[in-house]
Amino acid sequence: MSTENRHWILAERPVGNGYAEAFGLREEPVPVAGEGQIVIANKVLSMDSGTRMYMTDREDSYQPGTPLGEKLIGTVLGVVTESRHPGYAVGDRVRCYGQWADFSLVEPDMTYCTKLDDTHADLKQYVGIFGANGWTAYVGVVETGAARPGETFVVSAAAGCTGLMAGQIAKAIGCRVIGIAGGAAKCALLTGEYGFDEAIDYKATNVEAELARLCPEGINLYFDNVGGAILDAALGNMALFGRVAVCGLITNYTAQGPVPGPYRFDQVLMKRLRIEGFFSPDFYALEAEFNPILARWQAAGQLKLPFEVSHGLEATPAAFTKLFTGANIGKVVVEL
Repeated sequence: MSTENRHWILAERPVGNGYAEAFGLREEPVPVAGEGQIVIANKVLSMDSGTRMYMTDREDSYQPGTPLGEKLIGTVLGVVTESRHPGYAVGDRVRCYGQWADFSLVEPDMTYCTKLDDTHADLKQYVGIFGANGWTAYVGVVETGAARPGETFVVSAAAGCTGLMAGQIAKAIGCRVIGIAGGAAKCALLTGEYGFDEAIDYKATNVEAELARLCPEGINLYFDNVGGAILDAALGNMALFGRVAVCGLITNYTAQGPVPGPYRFDQVLMKRLRIEGFFSPDFYALEAEFNPILARWQAAGQLKLPFEVSHGLEATPAAFTKLFTGANIGKVVVEL
């Protein structure tokens, strides 16, 4: 086993998508577990757009920002190499909040740590369909959004990990599904490989006009991953008593300073809309309830997820950047 632990730190606050400049790769000895801790040899790093909020100095986010000079954090999959926790043994496969590093030192009771069984041979699926993204898609569609058969469902960032699964889940429930994505190739995949009824290329068309054309009776449920102008386009086309499930705000994550809008907020009153945000750690404890449902859809061919895999710890900044430049389809991970 290696005696060195390479790890990424937050060297400076990123401006826009300048992650290569903001991250610093450092080395230290492999950490040693203290009482109640475990050391994990990381095998997979999950790239998630919400992690961008940890890189700011905002004090009103869902978690305090990472101090400059500290290790960058995110969900990791790996194997326990040392344990001083009674619930974990050397060799256990685990998923938890760890560090973007060769090895993670964690307190399992504080980092949403879960021992993984051998149901899924592909370890990556534990940060895909059977991880926080899959649960988020499920909760946003079924619980927060309360989707019903026959309704019109629209999702932004539809070719991304959560958006892609949300659209398929809504389709499995019986909704008419419209995805918003960037580029003709992505839109063709949505309606071809993944069963969406329609797809809108936001780079090539007026999204608000296209939604009006495709949704003449309005949108019953909008699953929002981006905020900004796309949210305004959806608000202008909502049905009476429609719902907006706010999953992510990519437009806000990289902005310097406050983001204006939504300009169509008046539609919340005019259409009697309900808008609700939801955040995955709130329902991590329900994994045992969600995963069998997701597994049934997967087995039936109704829920599929491609992976965008980068190799080697050095590839982390470039892999993370893909989340914000539209360079990915499905789940972005780094394999070590």
